[in-house]
Amino acid sequence: MGSKYYDIDAILTDAQKIPCTFEVDVPGLGYLDGNDNTDMKAGTKLEMPIWLAEILAVSEQLGTKTFIHTNIPHALSAPVMNALKANPLSVNLRDLATHYYALGERMVNLVEDAEDELVDTLSETFRRRTIEIADHAVNPKGALGEGTEFLMGLEESERQSMYNNRQQSSAICRLR
Repeated sequence: MGSKYYDIDAILTDAQKIPCTFEVDVPGLGYLDGNDNTDMKAGTKLEMPIWLAEILAVSEQLGTKTFIHTNIPHALSAPVMNALKANPLSVNLRDLATHYYALGERMVNLVEDAEDELVDTLSETFRRRTIEIADHAVNPKGALGEGTEFLMGLEESERQSMYNNRQQSSAICRLR
């Protein structure tokens, strides 16, 4: 659609913090851990916004070693992935991350060892939840309280999808 520079959803996704481990000593970055005028020591574990973690994860220090190793955040951890595989409708994605799918997309590029499973699980979750969202969008019983818990757990792109589905169904009803 154009530049994502002013896209609030992209900005909020960039601000999501992910766990990282420093692989090397980095001069002058101690302030990230609350230590002014010190170096960041190798082995230090820290949560950083995705935008910063990406820069440090792909940068190399005089050779082939990157500054940090990124770890899977809780929202994409094995227990959450197992819950999504079992029943994606029962997981409150909004509590895990407001922009859950965008977080997953960004993490696929940062974490090599979980790439295929993460993509498969998120794709299947999105597919199964989209069917339920479409049903709630056009079925008035959803507004009467049935499925309220599921609707409260929608992450941002799912909420936008539901709004768009409702708008389309309203337009179709007006045409009849």
